[in-house]
Amino acid sequence: MNPTEEPVHGAGPGRRGGGSRRRAARLAAVQALYQLELNPGLGADGVVREFANHRLGREIDGNDYGDADATLFAEIVRGVVADRDRLDEAIAASLTEEWPLARLETILRLLLEAGAFEIVHRRDIPPRVTLSEYVGLAHAFFEGKQPGLANGVLDHLARTLRPAEM
Repeated sequence: MNPTEEPVHGAGPGRRGGGSRRRAARLAAVQALYQLELNPGLGADGVVREFANHRLGREIDGNDYGDADATLFAEIVRGVVADRDRLDEAIAASLTEEWPLARLETILRLLLEAGAFEIVHRRDIPPRVTLSEYVGLAHAFFEGKQPGLANGVLDHLARTLRPAEM
């Protein structure tokens, strides 16, 4: 499987084990960002409201959305939408010419954007924690090389943007 292939069938909230409120928030944020890709007219605030009112803390169709940190969830979704151009530039600089940002599968790109958002804007969260969390999410969505790609890109971003903490 390469980075442009679709995610593992059945991956997502039901596949994650255990998990903290922040992990649930990160997972839900990636899913909400995907929903925005499919329905951009909803807007960041609309998707945040929809998830907060109907998904977070619930089980839907066998998918457990868990007790998520609603504040972190909303911050990631709104922050990625507001700062997407800058985040995409940083991600693109971490990719090879053979695998530009536009070639990545949508879920992988969104996962990288959410991780990049935390590295850039959440100085209170150690970059190694962010890296670990998003690589774990990549494993929940993908089999194959995507988790390694996520690890490489986010590690590069963290070492570039927050070298003293790495």
